[in-house]
Amino acid sequence: MVIGIALGLLKLVVGLALSMGSIYLGLKMFDRMTPGINEMEEIKKGNAAVGILMAAVVLSIATVVQSGVQAFGNNIVLGMSVPLLLVALAISTLNLLFGLIVAIAAIYIALKVLDKITADINETEEFKQGNVAVAIMEAGVLLAVSFVIQAGISGVISSSLLDPKLIAAAIGIS
Repeated sequence: MVIGIALGLLKLVVGLALSMGSIYLGLKMFDRMTPGINEMEEIKKGNAAVGILMAAVVLSIATVVQSGVQAFGNNIVLGMSVPLLLVALAISTLNLLFGLIVAIAAIYIALKVLDKITADINETEEFKQGNVAVAIMEAGVLLAVSFVIQAGISGVISSSLLDPKLIAAAIGIS
């Protein structure tokens, strides 16, 4: 029972670290994708529009990488050998990175498509001016895209090709 609780706590701590790391990396990448605005400075000023947009980015990333964190929890089971545990950790980390890359790409593409659709609106300037309506619209698009992308990521990650036991057996680890 103690080992089970310890394993559960390990899953919690590692899952939290992986998800927070993903969100941190995602926000840094988003910051690079939006060179015309310093999001953190705008948030410090109390710009609600930028706050809404950043919350949507965090939720979008979390929605997509959630599958990777869940797969991590499912891949680590009681009684695993240390080598198999290392393989499971490596696969889980790769799954999470894959989800993060897809999330960032999806956010980038969604913002570019929305920018084309709303050609008469300069979103960056609207955010700087605190236009909450534009922020809500973009937040809705980001969240909708992340829900759809998450379903696809979940399917890829749950593929039997990414089963740590099968991969470990293929490379001679038991």
